[in-house]
Amino acid sequence: MTLSMPPSQQDKQPNPLSLFEFWPRWVFYTPVVAYWILLGLRYRDVTLPTAANPRITTGGLCGEKKSDLLDMAGPYATQWIAPYATLTTGENDLAKATQAMHAKELAFPVVVKPDIGCNGTGVKLVHTQEELAQVCASFPRNVELVIQKLITWPHEAGLFYIRHPDEPTGRLTSLTYKDIPFLIGNGRNTVLELLKQDARTSKVLHIYTPRLQHRLHTIPKQGERIDLVFAGNHCKGAVFRNGIADITPELTQRIDQIMQDIPDFYFGRIDLKFRCEEDLARGENFEIIEINGVGAEAIHIWDARTTLREAYAAQFLHYGESYRIGAKNKAAGWKPTNLWYGLRLWREQKKLLASYPLND
Repeated sequence: MTLSMPPSQQDKQPNPLSLFEFWPRWVFYTPVVAYWILLGLRYRDVTLPTAANPRITTGGLCGEKKSDLLDMAGPYATQWIAPYATLTTGENDLAKATQAMHAKELAFPVVVKPDIGCNGTGVKLVHTQEELAQVCASFPRNVELVIQKLITWPHEAGLFYIRHPDEPTGRLTSLTYKDIPFLIGNGRNTVLELLKQDARTSKVLHIYTPRLQHRLHTIPKQGERIDLVFAGNHCKGAVFRNGIADITPELTQRIDQIMQDIPDFYFGRIDLKFRCEEDLARGENFEIIEINGVGAEAIHIWDARTTLREAYAAQFLHYGESYRIGAKNKAAGWKPTNLWYGLRLWREQKKLLASYPLND
């Protein structure tokens, strides 16, 4: 097997891809959009979920800045968030980025990503000042970026958190491990040949080959490891593994304490890096790299072992909860985002995503 995965990912997985894993987005999401509209008719407000996290632009559905949400974290939550700085591209980007890093005591390597973005688009790993200058220059002008400490713990996960405003504590409804696939060289085959030999990567070559363009025809040494992607995102090539069975009271309590230190945050996904699964189960040794609002998914649905029925059940459950929470916040006086304003932000975000460089 040229594509190396943890043993637990290889168990009970007869197929390298699920039935729907790489369907066109419009095909998979059409029933989800229909369900959203049906809920909107029932509640007489199709933008009601944007009130689920009322202090965030559109509740985190689209157009929100990652840093705005992180900036709201109180002293307890901040302890668990990877340090970061922000920068707006323009003139003298390197000088401004260096100054921003110095102010937050950030040292190379760092991760640079767009402040408005999704699906790992534009995420770059930067090791030197020269690389930092190149990365900043690769983004359009007047685009806001986040420069964040690189967390060197080897594992990444996404946890979905829900708390109703009239509930004293929240709960975790999803835990997904994000495995970064890698090749192991044999001293004979090129990178492209190794990709074509694997049952999974051979079916989605278009995901991996653009990032490996410079070495597709090189021959890795015997035992040499080649990571196929850096960003822990499914549509960019990371492999997701359902970890719902590993949710513990200790982990739930820790995440709830953190999220309750962010004002009026009730619904979304926390992406974090951690040392080992045993530590995560105890709610220890992890750092949050991102918090996503209403636009986030319970990403365990992208485990290749998940059935289509299970995936839609999870989607309907979570979007139903976003409506219920939004309705409670609206009754308390919070206003959902205006539909036409939300559509404008969505179009602007879509245009921004298309302008970002290829992620690492």
